[in-house]
Amino acid sequence: MSDQRPSDIHHPAESELFDETLSCDLALPAEFRLGSAVIRPGSAETLLRSVALVEDARVDDGHDERGDSAQLQRLEAKLDLTMVLLGRLVRQSTQELDLRPLRWSRRGIRLELGTRTGAPTGSLGVIRLQPCDWLPDHIDLPVSILAEAASGAGSCFLWLRVQPMSETLEMALERHLFRLHRRQVAESRRSR
Repeated sequence: MSDQRPSDIHHPAESELFDETLSCDLALPAEFRLGSAVIRPGSAETLLRSVALVEDARVDDGHDERGDSAQLQRLEAKLDLTMVLLGRLVRQSTQELDLRPLRWSRRGIRLELGTRTGAPTGSLGVIRLQPCDWLPDHIDLPVSILAEAASGAGSCFLWLRVQPMSETLEMALERHLFRLHRRQVAESRRSR
């Protein structure tokens, strides 16, 4: 895949999707499928809200004053192990999404693919991605192709604009992106 840093990519679609909005650069299991499909926006919203509840609860655990924090941490560790095992079972029975570099904002996604789609600008499709590494489930978001260009490293970039969605799904998506961004900032500070 590409060795370019996000700031090195100059394309009008990059500005349209990511200027003056919160965005995250990461690698997630993801795929793009051309064509319209039946999408259940309620399931994406439910999954993102559930992930938020779990991850926010873990952050709040550090402020537990009752003294049972160690027990709660052990219980969470057991649950984490159970989720990992369940995830392995699910992956064995379903087709796993490929890990792909991407940039994600509430407006859209830049996905790095191995080959061009060849689809015209404005074509509709679905981006399927696994929003967090500890849960082997995915969300589907309706998108349209904004642009496609070679990356210069044998792959290509595909810029996808997220189609209008419900206000509650948009809020859940923004909250998820904020947590991802906060985690990226914390990791970059630790690596200094």
